[in-house]
Amino acid sequence: MKTDRAANNVPSNSKIPSPLAAARQAIAADHGTGDSAIWIARVADDVLLAQAQALEDEGPRGRPLWGLTCVIKDNIDVAGLPTTAACPDFSHMPSDSAPAVRRLIDAGALILGKTNLDQFATGLVGVRSPYGIPRNVFDPAYVPGGSSSGSAVAVAAGIADFGLGTDTAGSGRVPAAFGNIVGLKPTVGAISTTGMVPACRSIDTISVFARTVDAALAVQRVIGGYDADDPYSRQPPFRYLTRGALAAGAKIAMADVDALCEPQVAALYRRSASLFATETIDLAPFLAVARLLYDGPWVAERTAALRDIVTQRPEIMHPTTRAIVEGGLTRKTVDAFDAFHQLAHARRLAATLFARCEALILPTAPFCPTLAKLEADPIGPNTRLGTFTNFVNLCDLAAIAVPAGFGSDGMPVGVTVIGPAWSEGRLAAIADHIHRSFTDGLAPPAASDPVAADETPLFCIGAHMAGLPLNPQVTALGGRFLRTARTEPVYRLHALGNRPGMARATPGASIAGEVWALPTAAIGALLAQVPPPLGFGTVALEDGPCLGFLAEPQALADAPDITSFGGWRAWLASRT
Repeated sequence: MKTDRAANNVPSNSKIPSPLAAARQAIAADHGTGDSAIWIARVADDVLLAQAQALEDEGPRGRPLWGLTCVIKDNIDVAGLPTTAACPDFSHMPSDSAPAVRRLIDAGALILGKTNLDQFATGLVGVRSPYGIPRNVFDPAYVPGGSSSGSAVAVAAGIADFGLGTDTAGSGRVPAAFGNIVGLKPTVGAISTTGMVPACRSIDTISVFARTVDAALAVQRVIGGYDADDPYSRQPPFRYLTRGALAAGAKIAMADVDALCEPQVAALYRRSASLFATETIDLAPFLAVARLLYDGPWVAERTAALRDIVTQRPEIMHPTTRAIVEGGLTRKTVDAFDAFHQLAHARRLAATLFARCEALILPTAPFCPTLAKLEADPIGPNTRLGTFTNFVNLCDLAAIAVPAGFGSDGMPVGVTVIGPAWSEGRLAAIADHIHRSFTDGLAPPAASDPVAADETPLFCIGAHMAGLPLNPQVTALGGRFLRTARTEPVYRLHALGNRPGMARATPGASIAGEVWALPTAAIGALLAQVPPPLGFGTVALEDGPCLGFLAEPQALADAPDITSFGGWRAWLASRT
C-alpha cells in the first residue's frame, strides 16, 4: 500500500535544467510558504539570482550538484553569513566556510541561507529558538522536530533540494520523520565537523536531508572526507558510499516497540519490517544507553562545549537550553566511568548484532508531539523523542531515516535503518526499498553502482550469501551485493557440513548464488578465513567468468551430492 499524501510535499526529483531556474523555483517556493521562522539568515533574492547566473554562465564543468539548491543549519559556518546557533548574542561572522560547505560550493550547489534550530543543537523538538518555530508542513499545531528544524522544513516544503543538519542525538532523523523526507546520519568522523559549533564533539556529525535516499547519498559523497584539522575525523576503511543492490536474503533485526510508541507508529513500523526476513531482538541495552545521553557524562560534554557561556553569560541562552546545559556542571567523574563501561558493553552487543543481521530497523520517533504539549512540558516529550535515536551515535553506528506512511491523524511516520560504522552504501538499498514501498511519485531508483576499478566481483554459493552466517565476513571487508547469478551447467554441488563445496564435473548442472563486489585489497583477507578444501578460482557464470568459491574435487568424493537442489539456499530450505 502506498500513500498519495506523500507526493503532496515531495516535489519531483527530476533535475532542474539550470541554476537560474533552480534559484527562481526556490524563491517562489519560499515566498509561497511564507514561513520566516525557517531562516536565521536568508540570501537576498537578487544576490541569489546573481550567484545562479554566474553558475549558469560557467556551465556544469562536471560538478555533481550543479543547479541544486541547499540550506545550511546555522551552527555550521558559511563565509559571509553569520553563525548564531540560534543564540543572537553568540552571533559571529566566520571568515571561512566549514569544509563540508566549501565542498558543496565547489560541487556547484547554490546556498539559499542559514536555517533555524534548537539553540546550540540541544533538543529534538525544533521550538527552542528565539527566531521562532518553523511550521510543520503537515499541521502547524505539531512540532517540526529538531534540532535541525529549519533545514528539514525547507526541504519538506520544497524550497531546497537538500539541506545540511547536524546529528548528535537524532537531530538529523527526527525532523526528517516529521517532514516526510529522508535523513542520512553518517558515520561519526566521516564528515569534517571543523567549522561546526559543537554539541558533543566526540559524537557529533553533519547530516543530510533530501527527498530520496540516493539524493542524500550523493550529497554525502561530496561533503565526506578526512580532515586532519578535525581530531575526530577518520579515514574510511573502504569505499563505503558505493551503493549496493538489495539482497533478497538479507536478515533485518527489529524489536517489539508497542509499549514505547503510539499505536499508529507501531503499526507502520511493523509494516515496514514485514518487507524483510526479520529477527526480533531485545532492545533494552540500547535503550539504557540512549538514556545516558541526557543523564550521563555527555551532558557534561555539552557543557564543556559552551563552558564560557554557561559560566559567564548564561542569561543569553534559551531557558530550556540553559537548564539542560547547566546540569552538566554537577556531573561526577566516577559516574562517567560507569557510563563508559556501560557503553562499551552496548557497542559489543551492537557488533554481535551486526555480525548476524544486515541492519536494525526501528521507528524514527515514537510519536509527534503538539506545540501545546511542549508548552505544558518542555522536557518530557523531547526526552521521549530520543528513544530510538539517542544510542546510535554513542554506539558508533550509521543510520538512514525514511518515510514509512501516514497515521490516521494525517501526520507522517518514519522508520530508521541502522547499521555499523561505514555501512551507508549498503543501508541505502534497504532504506530506499522501504521508502519506495510506501511513497508514490518518486523518480526511478538508482541502480547499484558499477564495479569500481579497485573492486573485484566474487561469486558466493554458500554461507557467505546474504542473511547466512558467514555473510558478515564479506560485509565487514566492504563487500556489497550486486546481483543473483547462476553458473553454466558444468558444476556439481556437495554438502560439507555447514557450507557447500562446488567443483566442475560431467555431467554438471547450473548452481545458484550471489555476486558480491569486494575491495580488491580485501580478497586475500577473506580467503584467509576460508578453510580447505575450499578456495577461490574462476567460475563460469551464465553471463561470463567471475572469481568464486570452488572446492578441490578430490575432497568431495565422500560428501553428499546436493546438485539436484540447484543451490545452497534450496538445500537449507529442504532441511527445515
